[in-house]
Amino acid sequence: MSIDGQYDGDNVFAKILRGDIPAAKVFEDGHVLAFMDVFPQSRGHLLVISKESKALNILDVETDVLSHMILGVQRLAKAVRAALDPDGIVITQFNGAAAGQSVFHLHFHIIPRWAGQPLRAHGEGGMADTNELADLARRIAAMID
Repeated sequence: MSIDGQYDGDNVFAKILRGDIPAAKVFEDGHVLAFMDVFPQSRGHLLVISKESKALNILDVETDVLSHMILGVQRLAKAVRAALDPDGIVITQFNGAAAGQSVFHLHFHIIPRWAGQPLRAHGEGGMADTNELADLARRIAAMID
C-alpha cells in the first residue's frame, strides 16, 4: 500500500484491539495499547498503537491522538530501559510499504539494542516464543511509572 489508502478494519492490529487475536500486552489506557512484537528485531521489541484513530500512518493522524501516542512511546521506552538495561533504544515509525510499513495502522516500534548484537530484519525471521514474550511483557510492565 502506498502512503495513501483506505483503513482496513481487519488488519492485525485492529484484530488485536478487538480481542480477536491474542497479544502479549505491556500497557493499555484509553489512548494507546502497547504489546510485544511477535517478529521481534531484538529481545524486548514492542509496538505502540493508537486505540482511537484509524490513521494509516503519521501523515494522516489527528494531532491530539499523536500527542497521546508519543507520550506513551516515551513512557514505554523508559520502562524498556529500566527493565532490560539495553545499551540503546531505537524508536521507529514507517509510512507506506515503500518505507517498510507492513501493517497499515499507525504504530511505533520500540526496539532495545545491545552493543555487538545485530538487529534482525524488520518483519522477517521466526516468530518469537509466546512464553518469552509474556515474560518480557510482565518485566517491562512492572517498570512503567
